[in-house]
Amino acid sequence: MPKGANQKMKILYLMQLFLEETDEEHPLTMQQIMTSLKKQGIQAERKSIYSDLEALRTFGMEIEKTSARQCGYYLAERTFQLPELKLLVDAVQSSRFITAQKSRELIRKVESLASIHQAKDLQRQVRVTNRIKTMNESIYYNVDAIHEAISREKQVDFLYFEWVPGKKGRLERKYRHSGSRYFVSPWALTWDDENYYLIAYDSRAACIKHFRVDKMSSIRVREEERDGKDSFEKMDMAAYTEKLFGMFGGEDDLVTLRFSESLAGVVADRFGKDIRIFQVENGFFEVHVHVAVSPLFFGWLFGFGEKAELIGPSRVREEYTEYLRQVAAFYGLLPAENEDFSAKTGSIREKKEE
Repeated sequence: MPKGANQKMKILYLMQLFLEETDEEHPLTMQQIMTSLKKQGIQAERKSIYSDLEALRTFGMEIEKTSARQCGYYLAERTFQLPELKLLVDAVQSSRFITAQKSRELIRKVESLASIHQAKDLQRQVRVTNRIKTMNESIYYNVDAIHEAISREKQVDFLYFEWVPGKKGRLERKYRHSGSRYFVSPWALTWDDENYYLIAYDSRAACIKHFRVDKMSSIRVREEERDGKDSFEKMDMAAYTEKLFGMFGGEDDLVTLRFSESLAGVVADRFGKDIRIFQVENGFFEVHVHVAVSPLFFGWLFGFGEKAELIGPSRVREEYTEYLRQVAAFYGLLPAENEDFSAKTGSIREKKEE
């Protein structure tokens, strides 16, 4: 058999061929395999290919032979099956914190885990969703830097911004603290309301704060040891993130909520399926839960209309009632009865993040 320059690469090209071009629906005949190798400058006899296929099987590749009249070979098992790859593609495409450009890059990499034929199914899957993506491409590096700081138990510093109306009808960044850097001790990353958040200890303020990772820029890992160990050892992270309703500020309080039975699924999604419920009359039930009382919580509750009611405590119910009056006054439906309410709870449009 003549030896070509690529002859030593034969088994590697054969592996690549099975990974990229075969699956159960698309086997390759021996003649097709020989033709593909020939395009790579490799001459191969059937006997040597059979030997290589057996070597690949010993290596761990599950190369199967079809039972059809025209014999063919294909890769039967992969690290990820097609349904699993579709789930990964959906997760990438629907995630808000991943930018559109990075989504395309990641999906192309996911497609490389399937055959070229299966990749077409993944491309069709991509078109199912069309989500608004984050505008901050550096979020991936931010997450990586934060993980590094947490693992090394170091502090970080960064700039923090918000989006504001700018010139030429475009949004632009406005840095908080007049562009001064934040210095905090990172302790955890959490995922809430389709966004990444950093949970950190602010030594200067002597308290725990949270920051949207996609609004952080120029993040740096410092050499100072992080602070706040005592605060975080006493902290129930799951409870902390669960009660914050999207990570926006508010005082923690135990409230009683009444819901229509039709909202049982919504309640399970928000508070967990193990929450205890108390049946009341007319197809309603009540729950006692800890929440961060804030305009965001009030807005979430208001979205259910007459199917949800804040029962108590009375002071929180009064705050909610006043919040509703403020909203009505904002749209000119009622006069505002308490002008100090907005100062106390924050504007109905404000979402405090740190």
